[in-house]
Amino acid sequence: MASTNAISDNLLNTMNPTGSSTSASSISETQDRFMKLLITQMKNQDPLNPMDNAEVTSQMAQLSTVTGIEKMNATLSSFISSMQATQALQASSLIGRAVLVEGNSTVLAATETEGESSAYFGVELPVGADNVKVNIKDAGGNVVKTYELKNQAAGISQLSWNGFGDDGTKLADGRYSIEATATTANSTVASSTLSYEQVMSVSSGNDGVKLNLSNLAAITTDKVKQIF
Repeated sequence: MASTNAISDNLLNTMNPTGSSTSASSISETQDRFMKLLITQMKNQDPLNPMDNAEVTSQMAQLSTVTGIEKMNATLSSFISSMQATQALQASSLIGRAVLVEGNSTVLAATETEGESSAYFGVELPVGADNVKVNIKDAGGNVVKTYELKNQAAGISQLSWNGFGDDGTKLADGRYSIEATATTANSTVASSTLSYEQVMSVSSGNDGVKLNLSNLAAITTDKVKQIF
């Protein structure tokens, strides 16, 4: 049998498999194939023209590197799964709780304790404002209630509505839209409205842990402004 001092193509291909991903089982199989081919070549090598030790060492080092990366990836995947499970467990404590999150609507409904209808929402200002105007609109886009807030500091302002319109009419329960405009010295400043929603459930997936809200939105926990 003819021999050479270079490692065979089969052995090199075994050491450097193609493909976008390599599983833990394939890594183990690669190691086994490598060692079998290496032993076979060493048994059949020409004693007067032996294999290049440096080349063998280099290929073994590459195999070790691939194995190490695969083990590191497996460890990271396990760590991420563990973190998500912990986050999901912590987030589950919010189920049934009310939260303030960015949103442009509020729900007018009777409360269990008082029996009277009310709606809760908020306005967030990154900087203070001389005037903040908040409009509540019905399903048809008509303004039914307006709030005028003076000298508001930066931060979150919690607001409530008893369901009566500006004309004194008691409005029906349901979801209403809210909008806010803030000004200082006749110049508009940034503002955002906050919805008061209930956390219905928690889900965990490839994009992390999400809170599923009563307005059908799914948000990450860092989007929660306040918890009640």
